[in-house]
This record gives sequence, C-alpha cells and structure tokens, in this order.
Amino acid sequence: MSAAAETRNWLELPPDVTASILFRLGAIEILNSAQNVCSQWRNVCKDPSMWRSIDMRNSGDLHHMDYDLETMCLLAVDRSCGHLLDINIEYFGTDELLFYISERSVHLKRLRLFSCFYISDEGLSKSALKLPFLEELEIFIGPISKQAVETIGRSCPLLKSFKYNLRRCKGYVCDDEALAIAQNMPELRHLQLLGNGLTNEGLQAILDGCPHLEYLDLRQCFSVRLVGNLEKMCVERVKNLRNPSDPIHDYEFVAEDLDTWYNPSDCDDYDEYD
Repeated sequence: MSAAAETRNWLELPPDVTASILFRLGAIEILNSAQNVCSQWRNVCKDPSMWRSIDMRNSGDLHHMDYDLETMCLLAVDRSCGHLLDINIEYFGTDELLFYISERSVHLKRLRLFSCFYISDEGLSKSALKLPFLEELEIFIGPISKQAVETIGRSCPLLKSFKYNLRRCKGYVCDDEALAIAQNMPELRHLQLLGNGLTNEGLQAILDGCPHLEYLDLRQCFSVRLVGNLEKMCVERVKNLRNPSDPIHDYEFVAEDLDTWYNPSDCDDYDEYD
C-alpha cells in the first residue's frame, strides 16, 4: 500500500465518529484548542450531544492557568441546551456557578465537587432544590453541615450514590451527618464516608434508614468499632463493605491528603491534636 493510500483525511470521518473522538479529549481541551482546528470540528463541538457529560478535571493550580475554568464551564453548560446529565467542577466550583448549572440542568444525574471550598452550605442547598433527578453526588474535602445534607436528601429523592469524604483529624467524633443521611436518603445503594467521624450509633442509624445499601465505605472512620451484632448486620446486609482500617491506596486522591485537614467547628465532641 502506498504512503498516499495510508494517509487518513480526518475531515472525511462521519460526524458521529469525529464527535466520539473529540469527546475523549475532555471539556477543557475541546474548548481551549480542538474547536479551533477547523469549522467542521467547531460545528461538531457545538452540538448539544457533546455536552451531556462535562468533565472539567484539572490540576488545581488555578493561578497559573492560561484560561478561566469558570468561563469555560459556563459556555459548556450553555452548549448542553438543558441536556446535561453529568458534571465535574473540581477545585473551581462556586455558589454562583453551581446555581447556574442547577437552573439550566434540571435533568442532571451526577455531580462531582472535589475541593470546592467556595461552595457554601447555602449555595449547595439552594442548588439541590433544583436537582430533583440527581442520582449521584460526590464531595471531597468540602465540609457541609447536617442541614445541607438534610436538604440534599429531601430535594433529591432519587439519590442512590453519596460520596462525602473528608480529611480526617485525630479525635473527630460526630454523628450529625450520619443521622442526616439515615433520615433523608432512604434510596441509597452506594455510600462512601472516608474520614468521617461517625460512631456506632450513627452507623446503626444508616443501616436502619438506608435498607437498600449495597456498598458501604467506612475507611478511616476510626470512631466506628465493627464488633458483635453491628458487625454481623453490616456483613449480612451490605454486599461490599470497606472497614475503617482497610487501605486507601485505590482511592483517586493521595492518602496524605486525608491526614492533614480538620474542621472542628462542625462538632462539639472534638479533641485537639496531642
């Protein structure tokens, strides 16, 4: 076969194939470069079907980027034309951005908020009121109150997966979030609480209030003691159980991040570091 015959003209690919290839680049790469290659690619990148899932994964070094993630995210949400189902706004999420998303994405099913310290309890609660079809919510390191958890549970009755992971602190003991989950998220199948301060009482409440649980991750929840009837109930009721002492090497964030942060103001029952 000649070299000419082996040369592929990417502009001759069917639009759906081109869209599938470009989608794998991710939202930032599409908006920052791919859509500027040619008019054909730009037209493909404007199709709402390209923006049903928006992954704004980034390094977190916001002050040294040549582009504005929030501006790019707003454009991506607009291009979805109300068909957005899944979005990740790690590091740069704000109350204003989250509310913008919720107002224009009523059918949103999955929301990921990693290290979004600019999203408040009020902002999260206000946005949750507009997301009745939300099924999966992931929060890492962004502390939220029991009131916000309650609002999320009441506003998102279809919620099946809740990941609320914190950097743990020595002596952190608090069942507030656990009780809020137990009382307001009865349809949960998947619950991850890395570094949470819940006790056996909180765990018992979750088992009673969330009868459909299939996966329960309690790694680094060192105030839980899985013994006796409670251990038996967990083993019998939950298909996939991660114990407090299980390793976290398979978690996507490095283990060191879970050892340095604390928020003692959320609970009264807190012992400072020795």
